[in-house]
Formats: sequence, C-alpha cells, structure tokens
Amino acid sequence: MKRTFQLVLAAVLGSVITITAFQMTGLNQKTVIFQDADGKTSPAALSNYDPTATTPNNSVSALDSRFGPADFTYAAEKTTPAVVHIKSTQRARTVRGNGGQDMNPFKDFFGDGFDEFFFGPNGGRGGQPQPRVGTGSGVIITKDGYIVTNNHVIEGADEIEVTLHDNHKYIAELVGTDPSTDIALLKVEGSGLPVLELANSDDAKVGEWVLAVGNPFNLSSTVTAGIVSAKGRSINILREKSKTPIESFIQTDAAVNPGNSGGALVNAEGKLLGINTAIATPTGTYAGYSFAVPVNIVHKVVDDLREHGVVQRGFLGIIIRDLDGTLAKELGLNLTQGVYVDSLAADGSAISAGIKKGDVVVKIDGGTVNSVPELQEMVGRHRPGDVVNITVSRNGREKTIPVTLKNREGNTKVVTKESTAVLEKLGVELEELNSDDLSKLGISSGIRVRDLDNGILRKLTDIREGFVITEVNQQPVGSVKQFQKMIENTREGELITIGGVYNGSKSVYYYTFQM
Repeated sequence: MKRTFQLVLAAVLGSVITITAFQMTGLNQKTVIFQDADGKTSPAALSNYDPTATTPNNSVSALDSRFGPADFTYAAEKTTPAVVHIKSTQRARTVRGNGGQDMNPFKDFFGDGFDEFFFGPNGGRGGQPQPRVGTGSGVIITKDGYIVTNNHVIEGADEIEVTLHDNHKYIAELVGTDPSTDIALLKVEGSGLPVLELANSDDAKVGEWVLAVGNPFNLSSTVTAGIVSAKGRSINILREKSKTPIESFIQTDAAVNPGNSGGALVNAEGKLLGINTAIATPTGTYAGYSFAVPVNIVHKVVDDLREHGVVQRGFLGIIIRDLDGTLAKELGLNLTQGVYVDSLAADGSAISAGIKKGDVVVKIDGGTVNSVPELQEMVGRHRPGDVVNITVSRNGREKTIPVTLKNREGNTKVVTKESTAVLEKLGVELEELNSDDLSKLGISSGIRVRDLDNGILRKLTDIREGFVITEVNQQPVGSVKQFQKMIENTREGELITIGGVYNGSKSVYYYTFQM
C-alpha cells in the first residue's frame, strides 16, 4: 500500500511540475496537433535521418542511396547560387482578327456601344492596355553569363530581367528558343558567375534522390526534395507549342509550383539533371508530380542556339506509335516493346535508308528503345547530316540500318537564325505557289500558310492553315523571302495588315496585328 501511494504521489507531482512549466513558458497559447491526410491524429517522427552518416566536411559521401539522404545541404549550397529569378515583360499589343471583323459576338445585338455600356470607358480596359508580366527561374551554365530557362517563361517578352542569387540585376538578351523542347537561352553581361556542372541524364535512376531549385510564387532560392519517379515520360503538353515536340521528361515527386519553371533539377551531387518545366495538377499548383527536360537534350539545344541561334533538328521522316501487347497481337508480332513504323514520308531520311512500313525500331545507336518519347529524345540529340544506326525488327529478325538525318526541308543544310527569326516569331511555316496553284485561286502572286505553331499569328488573329497571303500593308507578296523582308522592315509598334484568300472562297480576308 505504501509503495502504491508513493507511485501515485510521484505521478501527481510530475504532472503539476509539467503543467506549471507549460504555463510559465506560455506554450499553452497554441495547440499543435499532427494529423494524417484523412484528419486522424497520429504520432510524428523524423525518418530516414542518421546523424552518424554525416561527414565532418558535409560532402556528398554523406549520401547513401540504399537508406535515403542523410543531408541535402551540400547539393543545395552548390545549386542555389547558380539559379536565377527571371521577370519577363510583354508590352500591350493591338489585337484584330477574324478577317477584320470584331471578335465580340454581342455587338451584333447591342451595337458598338456594348463594351462602353457594360464595362465603362475603353470597354473596361482602363485606358491604355497594360503590359503583361510573368516570372520564372533560370540556370547559369557558363561563367560569362549564358542562362538556360523555359521558352514559356520568356515567350513574347519585350524585356527580360534576371536577378542573381546575390540580388544583382541584369537585362538579358534572348539568344534563341526551341518550342519543341520548351528551352530558351539567355545571355547577360557578366564574368565569374556561379555555374552548375552538368550530369548525364541517361545515368539517372528511378528512385534516386533529386532536388528542385527555383523561385515558386516569387519566393527566391527555394529548394524541395524528391525522387526520380519515372523517365521518358510524355504528357502531351508541348503540342500547342510545336507540331514536332520532344517530350521525354524526367518525372519526379519534388514539389514544383508556378515560378519554378526554368529552374534546376539536380542530383545529390548538385549536378544538373534537367530543367523543371511542368507539373501534373488539377488546380494549377503542385499536386504530386513534376516534369523536367533531361539535361542531355538541354545541352544539345543550348549548343545549337549558341552557335546558330536556332536549333538544328534532324528528322527520321516516319509516323510512329508505341508497340504494346494489343498491337503486337493484332499485327502478329512476336515482341511487345519498341516503336512501330506506321508510315514513312516520301522524301524522308528513313525511307531513303531502307526502313519500311511495319518495321519495329528496337535500338538507336545500340541504346534500347521502348517508347516513342525515348525514340524522339535519342533522335533529337542529333543534327541534320548526322548518321544514326537504327536497329529494327523485321519479320522476326533484327537489322541495323545507318540513316543520315535530314532537316524539315529535306536536306542537310545548316538553318540560320536570320532565315527563321521572323517566321518563328509569327509562328508560321510558308510555302510558295506554282503557276497552276495561282491560276486555280485566280491570283497573280501569293504564298500559302502551310503550318501554324504557337506565335503572334495564332495568338492575335484567327488565321487558319491554308490561307494564301497576297499582300502586306497593301503591297503584293510574291515569295517567302519577300514576305520576311517586308515584316522585318516594319517599324516597331506599327500595325501590320496581311490580306489574302482561302481556297474555295471568293472573299478577301484581312488580319491586323502588332509585332
């Protein structure tokens, strides 16, 4: 009995001391409860941390992939100085389209006073149109100031401001862009800048630890951690930007949010694995997965932009689809992985080399190909004129075929920035017409819109593919080169009006925009 009384007394005294200390420190001002996602309370503990694993100099040897990271400070300290904040400003532009007609359908009922009646003077636009400002991240890759970011971060920008980790600000020059990979290259006038060493993204392993570094929601130098969740992932996000996108993303579960775009994805050694580009989300903010362009693709794109100002893209000239069990059974094939050749371009690289419809591409230069994104990435690392060894399975046997890649125009010539800059900005591919085409349309000269990518024409007008441009600012157009020169010679801020016809229509359509 005496023993029991002593235990009870000790317990009471312990409780009194604890409550008194709690009140004296003022910690009873707020209650903190750890909860599971479903709202149930649960105990909390630090996991995957071994204090004995760290080394005195905090080097990368403190990381052991078998048990998880002991410390990310080494990679974070190495990376953050080389990641910059980017602000892109786009001046307001005049928008007119729909063949010169007003885009507001309600004006047919309410007349020209509709905007002013419902939205006030200037249609609710508050006087002069306001510039658009966007923010993102970038990675310094050379000590003299070359910076890689996403194309969508600086797309359409008239001014690009770069803020370094030490708060130095620069106005950046746009060296070039590649919408097919969503990569852009900037240049600032600097020296001795911090840079990131490039990793080999082919060596990245599913399950390895990575860091995402950037400026989400304008919060500078933010670091998040995760693992590589998958490789060679396509999410069909670049198809609006390019007709021939390369999507072979590194997928991670490191938290990435708006503002992280263009920032660094690095491995545990602080080496650049990729450029953070996209997130899978129903809300616009991080919801579990993010995606980065592999650095091996980034490296090739950057080299092209530095040397030529435009990417030198090699094409196989084939229409392809993933091979799976269902397709293999349908076609009577004895393999279930690879890329099936559905059809070939008449003047493409593949058909010239001997690749046939029905072949299954299983390797490129000895590297295994299991999916369309993998094939696109492997080919995307090469330039026109390069020879790639394509291994195909044909009638149950493998055959390796050397293929000389061609550019989009069907040759191996170098494409220059001067020859594409205006058309890229407009987002248009043009082709010249022969005398029969002109005769059928009843016109003496003109050029046809063969293809529309993301650019000024798509954004600011409703022009359609197939439109035949016959004039620019009331001056006749007879060739693509002439069209380019006429646009280049337009003064900054001047409105440009292109006129022309559609096949099968007798009407003349006009589209007005501002470069």
